[in-house]
Amino acid sequence: MDLEGTRNPSVDVGSRLRELRSERHKSMRALARASGLSTNALSMIERGRTSPSVSTLYKLAEALEVPITAFFRVDPPRQEIVFRKVGERRRIVFPHGLWEGLGGESFIGHVEPFMLTLDVGACSGPFGMMHTGHEFVLCLAGEVEYEIEGQKYLLTEGDSLIFAAQLRHRWCNPGLKQSKAVIALSGFEQGEHPSEFHVTSGMKGESYIDNGEDLEDQEDDDMNALEAL
Repeated sequence: MDLEGTRNPSVDVGSRLRELRSERHKSMRALARASGLSTNALSMIERGRTSPSVSTLYKLAEALEVPITAFFRVDPPRQEIVFRKVGERRRIVFPHGLWEGLGGESFIGHVEPFMLTLDVGACSGPFGMMHTGHEFVLCLAGEVEYEIEGQKYLLTEGDSLIFAAQLRHRWCNPGLKQSKAVIALSGFEQGEHPSEFHVTSGMKGESYIDNGEDLEDQEDDDMNALEAL
């Protein structure tokens, strides 16, 4: 997994964990119970004495009810006008796909457009995602299948879909060639970063095709991409 484009400055994951825990008024003991980790391990992470693995971060993210990208978030300055050249897009490569920001991460309003490029078999995982606001999807190439509360919608080139994003949803590429779609998220709550759910789901998603990649190598790649967010 790789990230291309502008890189954010280094983020102290331990400090971010402490901030997220404090914001949610969770004691270290309560977080340990919720995550299945020991209080000693949490203390070591928060003090920067050890670096958590991706699997550990997923446990902490689920216990804190945040996307895993929240540990690495560095918010850029917000602007009223955002012009983004194609070569300046923020890009995150996840297993079997590519996420490209279209300026929403720097826009002052509550709208986040991005582009997904999905390899054959790419999916956002088996459990789906939910967030506030609305979600609009425009298929640019290939096939993109959305499952919303158990109902499946197959989009081909030119097809569109819009729905309330608090409904549980997931996406995949069931076709025989690479697919591409523009997704626009809007009307979400203040302080929420809904596109992060799609990035995180892409990282957790499994492909219908087993490429035989070593799991330890994949976890190292996942951490490198997260640190570059």
